[in-house]
Amino acid sequence: MSLYDDAVLVLKGYGDQEELRQTYLDHLATHPDGMYKPCTAGHLTASALVVDPTRGKVLLTLHKKLNMWLQMGGHCEPGDPTVEAAALREGAEESGIEGLTLLPGGPVRLDRHPIPAPCNWHLDVQYAALTPAGAAERISDESLDLRWFDYDEVADVADTSVAELLTATLRRL
Repeated sequence: MSLYDDAVLVLKGYGDQEELRQTYLDHLATHPDGMYKPCTAGHLTASALVVDPTRGKVLLTLHKKLNMWLQMGGHCEPGDPTVEAAALREGAEESGIEGLTLLPGGPVRLDRHPIPAPCNWHLDVQYAALTPAGAAERISDESLDLRWFDYDEVADVADTSVAELLTATLRRL
C-alpha cells in the first residue's frame, strides 16, 4: 500500500471534523501528488504533539522559520510507509526523543493552514505522541528552542491550532 492510499484510508476512518476531512479527501482525489511538498496546490503534512501525561506537560518547538511555539511536524517523505509513521518520524526528529508512541485511535485532529508561496496550504494530520519514561529531549536544526509547558500554559504561548490540538489530545487521554 502506498502512502497516498494509507492517507485516504486514515482520513476515511477519521470520525471528526467532517467538512475538513472531506476537503482533505477531495484534495487527494484531485492531486495524486498531494502527499508531498512539490504539490503547489497544497500537500498533507504529519505532526505529533509530544505529551508527558505523568507530568502534565507538552513539549513544543520554537520553529526556526516561523518563530512560533508549535507541535513537532513536517512534510511526508517518500520513505514514510504511513501517515502515522511520518508523524512519529517528525516527532522523534524534532524532539530528539527516541521511543515515542502514538496515542491509539488514529489522528487527534486535522488542521488546514495557509503557507507562503509557492505552495498554498498545509493539510496537517495531527497525532499525539507519548513520551517514554525518562525521556530526554534534544534540539534539532529545525528549531530555535524546545521547551516543556504545563497544559494550562499552552494557550498563552502557542496559537489556537496548538491549543485545540492539546484539548483534543486531553479528551483522548
